[in-house]
Amino acid sequence: MASIFDIPVQSNDGQSLTLERYKGKVLLVVNVASKCGLTPQYEGLEKLYEDKREQGLEVLAFPANNFKEQEPGSDQEIKEFCTLTYNVQFPLFAKVSVAGEDRHPLYGELTAAKPDATGEGPMRERLAGYGIQTNAAPEVLWNFEKFVIGRNGQVVARFSPDVSPDDPRLQQTIEAELAK
Repeated sequence: MASIFDIPVQSNDGQSLTLERYKGKVLLVVNVASKCGLTPQYEGLEKLYEDKREQGLEVLAFPANNFKEQEPGSDQEIKEFCTLTYNVQFPLFAKVSVAGEDRHPLYGELTAAKPDATGEGPMRERLAGYGIQTNAAPEVLWNFEKFVIGRNGQVVARFSPDVSPDDPRLQQTIEAELAK
């Protein structure tokens, strides 16, 4: 298994890099979308980032258009939306695929490391109620799925999309990792 830190990614402005620059930090990796019912989670993610950044938390947002085309914008449009609507200060990356044949290698590693999500169930049932067919685990279910990565690069937890940034389960996991 490759190290999370070695996987090539692109910043929102197109710069090629790896997550090596975040080594030693606790990472919250989230696939995001601008036109989703869960989009207001950007506000909670920004608050979490502001509250915990000095303790070593980085929120890393990866826009994805995998689910009902809820992220149709260009990287520039996504950045403008996030900045103007939610004053997002945490790092935004270039749009990626998080599921399916063209899934980004980062998401291949994340889902292999944690095939099951905490909080799994209600979101899947709600989507099914709308007639939306969802991906089977270990694939990412929907926008705003969250992965917590420890300072050592190990994936320690995965949370379903409807587990909000202020959910005690997510908060406790981040606090425990920050304390290490």
